[in-house]
Amino acid sequence: MSGGEFGLIVIGDEILFGSREDQHQAHFRILLNSQGLSLSRFWLLPDDKGILTSHLRFSMQSALPTFVCGGIGATPDDLTRACAAEAADRPLVRHMEAAALIEARFGEAAYPTRIRMADLPAHCELIPNPHNQIPGFTVSHHFFLPGFPEMAWPMADWVLDHYYAETRGERMVEASLQIIDTPESALVPVMEAFSGRYPGLKLYSLPRMGQRSGIELGLRGHGEIESALKALKEALEKAGIPHRESMGQ
Repeated sequence: MSGGEFGLIVIGDEILFGSREDQHQAHFRILLNSQGLSLSRFWLLPDDKGILTSHLRFSMQSALPTFVCGGIGATPDDLTRACAAEAADRPLVRHMEAAALIEARFGEAAYPTRIRMADLPAHCELIPNPHNQIPGFTVSHHFFLPGFPEMAWPMADWVLDHYYAETRGERMVEASLQIIDTPESALVPVMEAFSGRYPGLKLYSLPRMGQRSGIELGLRGHGEIESALKALKEALEKAGIPHRESMGQ
Protein backbone atom coordinates (compact mmCIF):
# COMPACT_ATOMS: atom_id res chain seq x y z
CA MET A 1 0.00 0.00 0.00
CA SER A 2 1.21 3.53 -0.73
CA GLY A 3 1.53 6.15 1.98
CA GLY A 4 -1.56 7.98 0.74
CA GLU A 5 -4.03 5.09 0.97
CA PHE A 6 -6.61 4.54 3.72
CA GLY A 7 -9.19 1.98 4.71
CA LEU A 8 -12.70 2.50 6.03
CA ILE A 9 -14.78 0.21 8.23
CA VAL A 10 -18.41 1.08 8.97
CA ILE A 11 -20.09 -0.89 11.75
CA GLY A 12 -23.78 -1.30 12.45
CA ASP A 13 -26.66 -3.70 11.91
CA GLU A 14 -28.90 -0.73 11.13
CA ILE A 15 -26.85 0.00 8.00
CA LEU A 16 -26.15 -3.57 6.98
CA PHE A 17 -29.82 -4.57 7.22
CA GLY A 18 -31.29 -1.38 5.74
CA SER A 19 -32.71 0.69 8.61
CA ARG A 20 -30.27 3.47 7.69
CA GLU A 21 -28.25 4.29 4.59
CA ASP A 22 -24.48 4.55 4.85
CA GLN A 23 -23.13 8.05 4.27
CA HIS A 24 -19.53 7.45 5.27
CA GLN A 25 -18.13 5.74 2.18
CA ALA A 26 -18.98 8.61 -0.18
CA HIS A 27 -17.81 11.24 2.31
CA PHE A 28 -14.46 9.62 3.07
CA ARG A 29 -13.80 8.95 -0.61
CA ILE A 30 -14.34 12.63 -1.43
CA LEU A 31 -12.49 13.86 1.67
CA LEU A 32 -9.40 11.77 1.01
CA ASN A 33 -9.37 12.48 -2.71
CA SER A 34 -9.56 16.24 -2.04
CA GLN A 35 -6.31 15.99 -0.09
CA GLY A 36 -4.38 13.85 -2.54
CA LEU A 37 -5.14 10.67 -0.59
CA SER A 38 -7.30 7.71 -1.53
CA LEU A 39 -9.72 5.16 -0.12
CA SER A 40 -8.34 1.74 -1.03
CA ARG A 41 -10.77 -0.58 0.78
CA PHE A 42 -14.15 -0.44 2.50
CA TRP A 43 -15.92 -2.91 4.79
CA LEU A 44 -19.46 -2.83 6.17
CA LEU A 45 -19.73 -5.03 9.26
CA PRO A 46 -22.50 -6.12 11.66
CA ASP A 47 -22.64 -5.67 15.43
CA ASP A 48 -21.21 -9.13 16.02
CA LYS A 49 -18.34 -9.71 18.46
CA GLY A 50 -16.69 -12.56 16.58
CA ILE A 51 -16.88 -10.90 13.18
CA LEU A 52 -15.71 -7.51 14.46
CA THR A 53 -12.77 -8.93 16.37
CA SER A 54 -11.53 -11.12 13.52
CA HIS A 55 -11.92 -8.35 10.93
CA LEU A 56 -10.20 -5.76 13.11
CA ARG A 57 -7.36 -8.15 13.87
CA PHE A 58 -6.90 -8.84 10.15
CA SER A 59 -7.00 -5.13 9.34
CA MET A 60 -4.55 -4.19 12.09
CA GLN A 61 -2.03 -6.66 10.71
CA SER A 62 -1.61 -4.48 7.61
CA ALA A 63 0.07 -1.09 7.56
CA LEU A 64 -3.00 0.58 6.08
CA PRO A 65 -4.37 3.41 8.28
CA THR A 66 -8.08 2.86 8.69
CA PHE A 67 -11.06 4.87 9.88
CA VAL A 68 -13.64 2.87 11.86
CA CYS A 69 -17.10 4.40 12.32
CA GLY A 70 -19.70 3.10 14.75
CA GLY A 71 -20.22 1.02 17.85
CA ILE A 72 -18.24 3.01 20.45
CA GLY A 73 -21.25 4.06 22.55
CA ALA A 74 -22.35 2.71 25.93
CA THR A 75 -25.25 0.37 25.09
CA PRO A 76 -24.88 -3.46 25.03
CA ASP A 77 -24.85 -3.57 21.22
CA ASP A 78 -21.87 -1.18 21.07
CA LEU A 79 -19.12 -3.76 20.80
CA THR A 80 -16.37 -1.90 18.96
CA ARG A 81 -14.33 -0.74 21.97
CA ALA A 82 -14.00 -4.23 23.43
CA CYS A 83 -13.40 -5.83 20.03
CA ALA A 84 -10.70 -3.27 19.20
CA ALA A 85 -8.92 -4.06 22.46
CA GLU A 86 -9.05 -7.80 21.82
CA ALA A 87 -7.92 -7.41 18.21
CA ALA A 88 -4.97 -5.27 19.32
CA ASP A 89 -4.10 -7.74 22.11
CA ARG A 90 -4.60 -5.10 24.78
CA PRO A 91 -6.81 -5.09 27.88
CA LEU A 92 -9.89 -2.90 28.00
CA VAL A 93 -9.22 -0.35 30.77
CA ARG A 94 -10.71 2.85 32.11
CA HIS A 95 -8.99 5.76 30.32
CA MET A 96 -8.71 8.50 32.93
CA GLU A 97 -8.65 11.43 30.49
CA ALA A 98 -11.68 10.09 28.63
CA ALA A 99 -13.46 9.53 31.94
CA ALA A 100 -12.77 13.12 32.96
CA LEU A 101 -14.23 14.41 29.70
CA ILE A 102 -17.37 12.32 30.13
CA GLU A 103 -17.76 13.42 33.75
CA ALA A 104 -17.33 17.05 32.72
CA ARG A 105 -20.00 16.63 30.07
CA PHE A 106 -22.61 14.74 32.11
CA GLY A 107 -21.73 15.20 35.78
CA GLU A 108 -23.33 12.59 38.03
CA ALA A 109 -25.38 11.38 35.06
CA ALA A 110 -22.18 9.91 33.64
CA TYR A 111 -22.75 6.98 36.00
CA PRO A 112 -23.39 4.12 35.79
CA THR A 113 -23.72 3.84 32.00
CA ARG A 114 -22.14 6.69 30.02
CA ILE A 115 -18.80 6.27 31.77
CA ARG A 116 -18.41 2.95 29.95
CA MET A 117 -17.41 4.98 26.89
CA ALA A 118 -14.13 5.64 28.72
CA ASP A 119 -13.31 1.91 28.77
CA LEU A 120 -10.81 1.75 25.93
CA PRO A 121 -7.84 -0.34 24.75
CA ALA A 122 -4.87 0.21 27.06
CA HIS A 123 -2.39 2.90 25.96
CA CYS A 124 -4.63 4.18 23.16
CA GLU A 125 -4.64 7.87 22.21
CA LEU A 126 -7.80 9.98 22.23
CA ILE A 127 -9.41 11.70 19.25
CA PRO A 128 -11.20 14.91 20.26
CA ASN A 129 -14.92 15.21 19.52
CA PRO A 130 -15.95 18.86 18.98
CA HIS A 131 -19.64 17.94 18.90
CA ASN A 132 -20.10 16.69 22.48
CA GLN A 133 -16.53 16.19 23.83
CA ILE A 134 -16.89 12.39 24.13
CA PRO A 135 -13.69 11.26 22.45
CA GLY A 136 -12.89 8.60 19.94
CA PHE A 137 -9.58 6.77 20.12
CA THR A 138 -6.76 5.40 18.01
CA VAL A 139 -4.89 2.12 18.38
CA SER A 140 -2.78 0.14 15.88
CA HIS A 141 -3.13 2.84 13.18
CA HIS A 142 -6.93 2.52 13.34
CA PHE A 143 -9.04 5.55 14.18
CA PHE A 144 -12.27 4.75 16.00
CA LEU A 145 -15.05 7.32 15.57
CA PRO A 146 -18.78 7.49 16.37
CA GLY A 147 -21.25 6.31 13.76
CA PHE A 148 -22.98 9.70 13.55
CA PRO A 149 -21.61 11.68 10.58
CA GLU A 150 -21.93 15.03 12.39
CA MET A 151 -19.44 13.71 14.96
CA ALA A 152 -17.28 11.38 12.89
CA TRP A 153 -16.48 13.70 10.00
CA PRO A 154 -14.98 16.62 11.98
CA MET A 155 -13.02 14.06 14.00
CA ALA A 156 -11.67 12.54 10.78
CA ASP A 157 -10.56 16.01 9.69
CA TRP A 158 -8.63 16.31 12.96
CA VAL A 159 -6.99 12.90 12.40
CA LEU A 160 -5.76 13.92 8.96
CA ASP A 161 -4.48 17.27 10.23
CA HIS A 162 -2.83 15.75 13.31
CA TYR A 163 -1.32 12.55 11.92
CA TYR A 164 -1.13 12.90 8.14
CA ALA A 165 -0.45 16.54 7.28
CA GLU A 166 2.80 15.56 5.53
CA THR A 167 1.22 12.64 3.66
CA ARG A 168 -1.06 14.74 1.51
CA GLY A 169 -0.23 15.01 -2.15
CA GLU A 170 -1.72 15.79 -5.49
CA ARG A 171 -5.42 15.17 -6.00
CA MET A 172 -6.30 11.92 -7.75
CA VAL A 173 -7.04 12.33 -11.44
CA GLU A 174 -9.09 10.22 -13.82
CA ALA A 175 -9.71 10.06 -17.56
CA SER A 176 -11.38 7.47 -19.78
CA LEU A 177 -12.35 6.49 -23.31
CA GLN A 178 -15.50 4.83 -24.62
CA ILE A 179 -14.76 1.65 -26.56
CA ILE A 180 -16.98 1.16 -29.60
CA ASP A 181 -18.38 -2.19 -30.84
CA THR A 182 -15.62 -4.22 -29.21
CA PRO A 183 -15.90 -7.05 -26.66
CA GLU A 184 -14.01 -6.61 -23.40
CA SER A 185 -11.94 -9.71 -24.14
CA ALA A 186 -10.37 -7.90 -27.11
CA LEU A 187 -8.98 -5.27 -24.74
CA VAL A 188 -6.95 -7.74 -22.70
CA PRO A 189 -3.77 -7.69 -24.88
CA VAL A 190 -3.80 -3.88 -24.97
CA MET A 191 -4.29 -3.64 -21.20
CA GLU A 192 -1.57 -6.19 -20.47
CA ALA A 193 0.91 -4.38 -22.74
CA PHE A 194 0.00 -0.99 -21.26
CA SER A 195 0.06 -2.06 -17.61
CA GLY A 196 3.01 -0.72 -15.63
CA ARG A 197 3.99 2.02 -18.07
CA TYR A 198 2.66 4.70 -15.72
CA PRO A 199 3.26 3.48 -12.14
CA GLY A 200 1.15 6.16 -10.47
CA LEU A 201 -1.90 5.36 -12.58
CA LYS A 202 -4.19 2.33 -12.57
CA LEU A 203 -5.75 1.11 -15.82
CA TYR A 204 -9.33 -0.14 -15.57
CA SER A 205 -12.07 -1.56 -17.78
CA LEU A 206 -15.70 -0.93 -16.81
CA PRO A 207 -18.49 -2.55 -18.85
CA ARG A 208 -21.82 -0.69 -18.78
CA MET A 209 -25.31 -2.07 -19.30
CA GLY A 210 -28.59 -0.50 -20.41
CA GLN A 211 -29.00 2.48 -22.72
CA ARG A 212 -25.35 3.48 -22.24
CA SER A 213 -24.06 -0.04 -22.79
CA GLY A 214 -20.46 -0.36 -23.83
CA ILE A 215 -17.03 -0.36 -22.23
CA GLU A 216 -15.31 2.50 -20.42
CA LEU A 217 -11.53 2.10 -20.53
CA GLY A 218 -9.75 4.54 -18.27
CA LEU A 219 -6.93 5.56 -15.98
CA ARG A 220 -7.04 6.88 -12.44
CA GLY A 221 -4.46 7.74 -9.83
CA HIS A 222 -1.61 10.24 -9.55
CA GLY A 223 0.59 11.07 -12.51
CA GLU A 224 0.75 12.48 -16.02
CA ILE A 225 -2.81 11.67 -17.00
CA GLU A 226 -2.75 13.54 -20.34
CA SER A 227 0.34 11.80 -21.68
CA ALA A 228 -0.92 8.45 -20.40
CA LEU A 229 -4.30 8.92 -22.09
CA LYS A 230 -2.56 9.86 -25.33
CA ALA A 231 -0.44 6.71 -25.14
CA LEU A 232 -3.56 4.64 -24.45
CA LYS A 233 -5.27 6.09 -27.54
CA GLU A 234 -2.21 5.22 -29.63
CA ALA A 235 -2.25 1.65 -28.31
CA LEU A 236 -5.93 1.26 -29.19
CA GLU A 237 -5.40 2.69 -32.67
CA LYS A 238 -2.48 0.33 -33.25
CA ALA A 239 -4.72 -2.58 -32.24
CA GLY A 240 -7.53 -1.37 -34.51
CA ILE A 241 -9.98 -0.85 -31.63
CA PRO A 242 -12.44 2.01 -32.27
CA HIS A 243 -12.99 4.47 -29.44
CA ARG A 244 -14.12 8.00 -28.62
CA GLU A 245 -13.74 10.53 -25.84
CA SER A 246 -15.90 9.92 -22.80
CA MET A 247 -18.67 12.37 -22.06
CA GLY A 248 -17.55 15.24 -19.86
CA GLN A 249 -13.87 15.07 -20.88
